Amino acid sequence: MKYIVGSDIHGSLYYTNKLVEIIKKSNPDKIILLGDLYYHGPRNPLPLEYNPMEVSKVLNMLKDKLIVIRGNCDAEVDEMISEFKFLNSFDLVINNKRVHFNHGHLENKNNIPDNVDVLVYGHYHTGFIDNVKGVICINSGSITLPKENTEHSYLEICDNKICLLSLDGKLIDSIEI
Repeated sequence: MKYIVGSDIHGSLYYTNKLVEIIKKSNPDKIILLGDLYYHGPRNPLPLEYNPMEVSKVLNMLKDKLIVIRGNCDAEVDEMISEFKFLNSFDLVINNKRVHFNHGHLENKNNIPDNVDVLVYGHYHTGFIDNVKGVICINSGSITLPKENTEHSYLEICDNKICLLSLDGKLIDSIEI
């Protein structure tokens, strides 16, 4: 199985379309979005081409491939314009390892849930792969609003390899699990 994992779109039609280009090239089996799809949040600047309603239309076209995690900026009203459900978290087993996906504002490398081998999240807008007390912690970064001089980024999971990539396809980091 091949997955594309992105986070923190924050209503940017421009970066949503960049993600769609990646999806068309990569042709993943599933797309996992780690939250904060539409609203830009009170601490963030307005992103390029801020248009939450148009972002929802683009994402609705991908609904058959989407697995969506609720972020801290996602509200009940967001589900009203979305033709897909928002989950609190999602788990996969890859190479006999439990991979846990969530937004990251509650569970992250500083608060690792029990019985997890790999923790994948967004929220902080900083892409990285790290090992914390034997748990692989991966932040997908932000599609739209990267912070701390990190790149606009996403993850590609294929078989047992997880790659952190910039939007232009440059490999930032990777790990085999």
